[in-house]
Amino acid sequence: MLALTRRAALGAALGAPLGAVLATPALAQSRAPLRFAVGPFQPTAGDTRRAFEPFFAHLAQRLGRPYELTVTTDWAGIAVAMGSGQVDAAWMGPWGYVLAHARAGAEALATVLYEGRPTYHAIIIAREGVNIARFPEDARGMSISFADAGSTSGWLIPHHWFQTQGVDPRTFFRYRDGASHAANVISVASGQVDLATDFDRNLNAMIASGRVRAEQVRVVWRSAPLPNDALAARRDLDGATRAALREAALATGAEVLPPRYTGWVAATPETYAPIEAAGRALGRLRTS
Repeated sequence: MLALTRRAALGAALGAPLGAVLATPALAQSRAPLRFAVGPFQPTAGDTRRAFEPFFAHLAQRLGRPYELTVTTDWAGIAVAMGSGQVDAAWMGPWGYVLAHARAGAEALATVLYEGRPTYHAIIIAREGVNIARFPEDARGMSISFADAGSTSGWLIPHHWFQTQGVDPRTFFRYRDGASHAANVISVASGQVDLATDFDRNLNAMIASGRVRAEQVRVVWRSAPLPNDALAARRDLDGATRAALREAALATGAEVLPPRYTGWVAATPETYAPIEAAGRALGRLRTS
């Protein structure tokens, strides 16, 4: 708003009517804030904002635009915000992006690199002392905690894998869902549940930070490689802004990214195909 006021005053000083200053669509658009969003990647919204805002500030600076950043409180919320046009671009988990793509035509511009890799793994962890030689056979009747239904690694992918094994986790285990990834790990490490879903990056980070000890948990299942998070744009974002955001992301280094994220690579229509396939198999996406 301050920049707008100064420019309007400059126009008046030069003898131009205010309407003429604002008449050019490109100029008006360049003054509008970019509306960014990010999902609940950290334990609290404040933690997420501190970790991810430097990246969005960097994008806005590269485009010469002010910006607004919304931190959503659940994974599905970010897809809803994208679909309703409240957000121009967002850092989204893979499943959240696939939902936004299917429901509202959102486009993945880039895939983030974590320690130089564009993929990660969903995992299921067991508490110390649990005896599981074969999984899931030996885990029947144990307690298990899934993440919320908007999570790729914490809900979608393990549910899909159990489906391929002919297992309904809601009846095979003592089932619950809706937890955060951090809460799942702590619940297993503290013995509150026997099993929980997570992803390898999160578990490694929690062990490295000392929040849990490596001997408190054991990985009993690991998925095939999954694509990392997407930077996605809403369907009707103008092409010039979309291209500029992609270019800015691809030129971004680790210095403005959260710890261990190292850059971005271009996303293609095939990048998130495995996530889409899992969603369709579970009936979470309409088949066409």
